[in-house]
Amino acid sequence: MTTNNRSWRRAGAFATIATVSALGVGLAAGTAQAHTPVWEVTCTEVNVDLTAYSPKEDNTVTVTVDGKDLLPAETFKGDFHKKLELPQHDKELTVRLVVKAGDDDKFSRDESKTAPVCNDKPSPSPTPTPSETPSTSTPTPSSTPSTATSPAEVPPASTKPSPSGDLAETGSSSSTPLIAGAAAVVIVAGGGIMWAARKRRSAQH
Repeated sequence: MTTNNRSWRRAGAFATIATVSALGVGLAAGTAQAHTPVWEVTCTEVNVDLTAYSPKEDNTVTVTVDGKDLLPAETFKGDFHKKLELPQHDKELTVRLVVKAGDDDKFSRDESKTAPVCNDKPSPSPTPTPSETPSTSTPTPSSTPSTATSPAEVPPASTKPSPSGDLAETGSSSSTPLIAGAAAVVIVAGGGIMWAARKRRSAQH
């Protein structure tokens, strides 16, 4: 019976040691998973996610940009989540995160990251060189012959008198030759009559 009791005691001691070891591993795993600081920096904002920090002690977090406060020291318990907008910038910024754990200083963090410059801004249009500047000088006349009629090409006025216009200006008409012929006949006839009358007078004397 004495031997059996000793065996049971040894078995109980081993079981106790195994249990304590398991608890120690579990506590170590829990501690390793606690105090998880995650933060990301883009060209426009900073995302801070702090989880599994002490829910009883005061923890503090601070974010600065090029030495200036973006998030002044803020106290939290347990978890902390915040999105911070970065100021507009045309060069890279240095963003610093400082976390102080209230339960154990070994879980505190002091890290820095770089915020790049956003590339979505349109690039300025290049200034045109003198050769590319549009010319404002008056264009030279075209060498193409003008389609307008020059004085040499104007047809000369006709010198042939029109039947109606010239007669109207001189006072004559188309019946002038007939009148002239009739007058000649009358003159000839008158001359014949006068000649016959003279001949009769001569015969009577």
